[in-house]
Order: sequence, then structure tokens, then C-alpha cells
Amino acid sequence: MDKFITESRHFFKIGLPILGSQLSYMIMHTTDTIVSGRYGAEELAGLVIAGAFTFPIYMLFQGIMFAITPIVAQLYGAKKYNQIGKKMREIFWIAIILASLIFLIFLFISEVLIFFPMKESILEISISYLKAASIGMFFYTMFRFLSSYSEGMTLTSPVFMVVFIGSLINIPLDIIFAFGYMGLPEMGSVGCGYATSIVSFLMFLSLGFIVLNFNQYKKTNLLKKFNGPSKETSSELLKLGLPIGIGIFVEMSMFAGAAIVIGQLGEVVIAGHAIALNIASIVFMLPLAIGLSAATRIGNLIGEKRFLDARYASFVSVILCLLGAFLNMTVLLSLKGTLTSLYTTDILVFNAAVHLVLFAAIFQIPDGIQMGSLGALRGYKDTFVPMIYLIISYWVFAIPLGYFLTYHGVREPLGADGMWIGMILGLVIFSIFIFMRLKLISSKLIEDNEGNGTI
Repeated sequence: MDKFITESRHFFKIGLPILGSQLSYMIMHTTDTIVSGRYGAEELAGLVIAGAFTFPIYMLFQGIMFAITPIVAQLYGAKKYNQIGKKMREIFWIAIILASLIFLIFLFISEVLIFFPMKESILEISISYLKAASIGMFFYTMFRFLSSYSEGMTLTSPVFMVVFIGSLINIPLDIIFAFGYMGLPEMGSVGCGYATSIVSFLMFLSLGFIVLNFNQYKKTNLLKKFNGPSKETSSELLKLGLPIGIGIFVEMSMFAGAAIVIGQLGEVVIAGHAIALNIASIVFMLPLAIGLSAATRIGNLIGEKRFLDARYASFVSVILCLLGAFLNMTVLLSLKGTLTSLYTTDILVFNAAVHLVLFAAIFQIPDGIQMGSLGALRGYKDTFVPMIYLIISYWVFAIPLGYFLTYHGVREPLGADGMWIGMILGLVIFSIFIFMRLKLISSKLIEDNEGNGTI
């Protein structure tokens, strides 16, 4: 028990600021959802549809940036600080390319979305939102480039401070732009898109200032000299990051696909689904933070060649995530009505959301197991096989089953319930696959290094 408590402290030291950062990200998204919902169900539906088409693609690109954390973490554990600076200068070029691509993709989707078979007024809101938020996606990708570097060095507090302040700034901006205060026109959900762009720009500038001026970062000699793109570093980042990005894309596409499938059931069901999913996402920040800290902690231990400790830490990650998931489930079951009332005053939307929160509570357990295991495997730089598991679990099982249950069912169509049941099944399958993979990889690394005095 003493060893477990000691290892848990390492996770909390790294993970608490990450939890704060993730909650702050969620505060921004939740603010957008609440403000849009208060403005009207149609505005919220437009926001949800915009996210359904773009968020999986956006996370595909962000996933590549997530690969920076284990790369930096292993070098940091090995005390190869100059190599960290060199790697970051070479990765910078990839970050610029990815940031530019995501900006262009948002603009492109805003031009073709009008052809999607859905209520025209909702699509017009989605299109305008994407155009407003597109420039923000460029700056947020660059912010993620810097934050992954900082988190790999266990410097998670500066990232938290920047994101938290950004989330606070986002609240008045959303309200002012959406409802037309201070002489501005009412823009509804589109105003939230403009707020997102402004806040993303400010976050990038702020973290950039911290990285370039605070002493904790200086040992990496980040600006020691100029480095152009490197084939070796680019290959390393893409080999590690593309499976992470594709894996996140697959996972997000399950949620996006659920929104699109459910979208045919009307704006009340869409809004209820969005609220339930948002509430579930907020409480999931606890196991998510632990999983993200696992990538740093285990990467550091592997860099120090402490492979037995890395294996132990990986299982601590799973246990802590599972404990957090049980806590989340209890909160959701106990406060489902209270939480839902924060999002909407529409009684029909409220009833739809409260019902779906029951499924969101069940959702937490397999989601917690998979997050602890997946975060640990990223610390091991094992990302390709988890991507395959995600594709099988979500695209082969979750989405097809969810669609069948929604519109057909065994005896009768289940509506939105059917989609949530399909998603839960997909998560259960993936959590089993990924935990077994973690046991295999952590044991194999120890076996490969037995007898050489490094474990």
C-alpha cells in the first residue's frame, strides 16, 4: 500500500494541473454549449452538427501533437535536455503545416456542409460557426505543440494557468458575442466561434511567452540555433503520432457518428444527446487527466531505464482511472437532474437529456479502464496496435450496432437509447483489448532488458 500511495503521489503531482487544464478546456466547451442552449435549441443543434463534422478531424491533427509528450518525456527522464530542444525545433515545422491544414479544412467543410440533408436553418448556423472558429484552430494547434512539450517535462502547471485563464476569458466573450452586448449584433452560436478564435490566439501567445522566458525551460536550449525540418524527427513524430491521431479520430467519429445518426430524430433529441454527452465528458476529465499524466510518468521512467517501476506505474494508472470512473458514475446518478438544469430551460430537452445521462453513467467504467491503459501505452510509445483496436471496437461494433438499435432494434426501434447502448458495447470491447495489450507490452520490455542491469 505504501508503494501504491507513493506512486499515486507522482501521478497527482503531474496529473492535478493536467486535470485543471482538461476541466478548463471543458469549461470552454461547456460555456459554448450552455450559451448556445440558452439562446435556443436550434442554435445548440447547429453547434452540435458543426462539431460532429469537424471535431474528429480536428482531434486527428491534435493527436499527432500529443506524440510530443512521450518523446520529450523519455528524453527528459534520460536527462538529454539539448536533444529535447533540437527535437522541438524540428517538430515546429510539422506543427505549422498541421495548423495550416486544420484551418483550411474548417473552411472547406463550411463550404460543403450546406449539401448535407438536414434542416437548412441549422446548417446555416453550423457553417457560420465553422468560419468564425477556423482561425482559432490554427492557433490552438500551435498551443498544443507548446503544451505537449511542457507536459513532457512534467511542467504541467504553466499549461494549466494559461488554459484556466483562457476559459475565464471565454465566458464573457461568449455571452457578449452571442447575445449582442456592448453594441455588438446578436450572433448566437456563431459568436461562440469568434470567442474561440480570440481565446486560442491569446493562449498561444501566453504559453509562448512563458516557454521563452521562464527558467524551467532554459535547460533545453530551445532557441539555441536554427533547425530546419528533419526526416528522422518527422518520421518519429508521425510514426508515433499518426496512430494516436487516427485512434482519437476513430473514437471521436463514434461520438460524431452518434450525433449524425441521432440527428434524424429531431432537434430536441440532438440537444438532449449533446447535453448528456457534455456532462459525461466533464466528469471524465478526472480519469483523462490520470491517463495523460501516465504518458509523462511512464515515459520518464522508461527514459531512466526503470522498467519494473514503469510496469507498476502503468497498473497504478489503470486503478486510479477506475476509481475516478466509479466516483463519476456516482455523481452522475445522484445529480443528473441538477446538472442537466444548468444547460436548458426547455422541458422536452431536459427530459431527453436526463434520461440519456443514465447511459452516460454506465459509460464511465469502461471509459476509465481504457483511458488508464491507453495513457500508459503512450508512455511506452506503443500506439499502432491500440489504433487497430479502436477501429475494430468502434467502427465494427459500436456504430453499426448503435444504428441498428436506434432505427430497428430487436423488437422495436430504441431511438437515442440504441446509439448509447452501441457506444457502451464498443467501449467495453476496447477496454478489454487495451488492458491486455498493456500487460503484454509492459512485461515484454522487462523481459527484453533482463540480465543487462537496466531494470
